[in-house]
Amino acid sequence: MSDVVYDLREVRRARYAVAAVFAVHGAVTGSFATRVPWIQDHASVGAGQLGLALAFPALGASVAMPLAGRISHTFGARNALRGLIALWTLSLVLPSLSPNLLTLCLALFVYGATAGMADVAMNALGVEVEERLGRSIMSGLHGMWSAGALVGSAAGTLAAHLGSDARLHHALAAGVLTVLGVASCAWVLDLQPAEDEEPPPRFALPPRSALLIGAVGFCAVFAEGASLDWSAVYLRDRLETSAGLAAACTTGFTLTMAIARIAGDRVVDRFGSVRTVRVSGVLAVLGGLMIVVADRPAVAMSGFALMGLGIAVVVPLCFAAAGRSGPNPSLAIAGVATITYTSGLVAPSAIGGLAQATSLMVSFGLVTVLACGLVAFAGVLRAGDRDRPKVAPESSAVPDGQP
Repeated sequence: MSDVVYDLREVRRARYAVAAVFAVHGAVTGSFATRVPWIQDHASVGAGQLGLALAFPALGASVAMPLAGRISHTFGARNALRGLIALWTLSLVLPSLSPNLLTLCLALFVYGATAGMADVAMNALGVEVEERLGRSIMSGLHGMWSAGALVGSAAGTLAAHLGSDARLHHALAAGVLTVLGVASCAWVLDLQPAEDEEPPPRFALPPRSALLIGAVGFCAVFAEGASLDWSAVYLRDRLETSAGLAAACTTGFTLTMAIARIAGDRVVDRFGSVRTVRVSGVLAVLGGLMIVVADRPAVAMSGFALMGLGIAVVVPLCFAAAGRSGPNPSLAIAGVATITYTSGLVAPSAIGGLAQATSLMVSFGLVTVLACGLVAFAGVLRAGDRDRPKVAPESSAVPDGQP
């Protein structure tokens, strides 16, 4: 992208605009997740078939994410994000319209593909805004995603409680979120490629730097997926708690992550990416050890809370490091995103399979071992630390997109 100097007010406005896009992206995910039981009944699929169908979003995302860089190069960052976020919000209606397994798999493939491309585009713009402000914002942006997911899931829970048809619920949600997402894109940075900049390839393997950064993200997302899907089961089956207390553990884990992400930027600015992730990794390991040895619900719940606190800022910092790790930020971000999506897909089933063969305690022992990777390999995130901001003084307004 061309090295344009923006007015500080424009960059600040772009920060809030990208944050709104992150929240919209999260709200789509929350809206979908709460209506999966309705979608399962409507498509007349069993648990095993549903598990197969739910693998297609990650597959679609993995295939499509490398295209995001090419789209941004062709249409400019603002137009690309505007189009991709609209495709993502509108794709929310597809799963609830699916009458059988085949159409559900196809719908979820499209749903995942649009989600992944919008994810890459908004993270790339977030990295650009962070670069120009000269301070960390990626953790807060991902915190806005979590907040949006909570709002979307709350609305979905209410719709399910009222017994509303998911087709109507998702059509209304898609309409509202499309308007909000497209409107927010009006204020993101309108980055354009330099005249001599080669377009990125449509499909390419991620650079080696992205693989190393993605490995750190893999560890964090594995712990996140395991905790989200299995924390309630862990308390109910291993510690014999009530269903309400078990559910409260999952809610507490989610809230801990959201709060830590929103507050994480100040910590990153003060201590840097590497030290922040190393300390976060220590907290995650301590949380994992508490989960494994817990003999009372309070100990396990505290462990899951520490786990959420420890992994919260890792993925945002992985995206920030990927965006600064080479000459093609979108390709590197797509590579990291592919690895983290894969981890989120693998984690729940891996935990379940290991638990069936051994026990849930052993499964979370594996999560704890992977959390050690955050401590050991945090150094690869050094690229996430920022240089001097590229903004003009507030008084010298520079037209958007002009050098």
